[in-house]
Amino acid sequence: VSTQSTGERRFWQVKGVYSTHVGYAGGHTKDPDYRQVCSERTGHAEVVRVIYEPDNLSYGDLLKVFWENHDPTTLNQQGNDRGTQYRSAIYCTDEEQLKEAQASAAVYGTNLKEGGVKQGITTEIKVENEFYYAEDYHQQYLHKNSGGYCSMRGTGIKCSI
Repeated sequence: VSTQSTGERRFWQVKGVYSTHVGYAGGHTKDPDYRQVCSERTGHAEVVRVIYEPDNLSYGDLLKVFWENHDPTTLNQQGNDRGTQYRSAIYCTDEEQLKEAQASAAVYGTNLKEGGVKQGITTEIKVENEFYYAEDYHQQYLHKNSGGYCSMRGTGIKCSI
């Protein structure tokens, strides 16, 4: 499950998550750095790789955390952060995850509509196995910078998956 780097903190609190890693994915540039990704010329999004224990936590549980803790209806934006690197994205490791992620998007889209949200989901969902680690200062950023800015805000609508 991928989401913007400040969203990493959301997954720390989930029982069954083993570790998180901030990085870049979804683009075409090999081994980009933060400056390159911010240029919007790499095609990459800022993402979080979530390593979890499937015996204790389902992929669906992770998707629920993803949908409820950011706004998937804003194109290339989370909070005050704007640019293609801030797009909502789920990068799956295989076709099975892809189908589950797409189904969860359909369910959450219905939840949003029933909750009065007029905008549709803009989340990019695809199989993507290339992941490039972000610089060390991005890893667990909000743990290192407790007063740091976090743009991740959910819509307030619960996901019924």
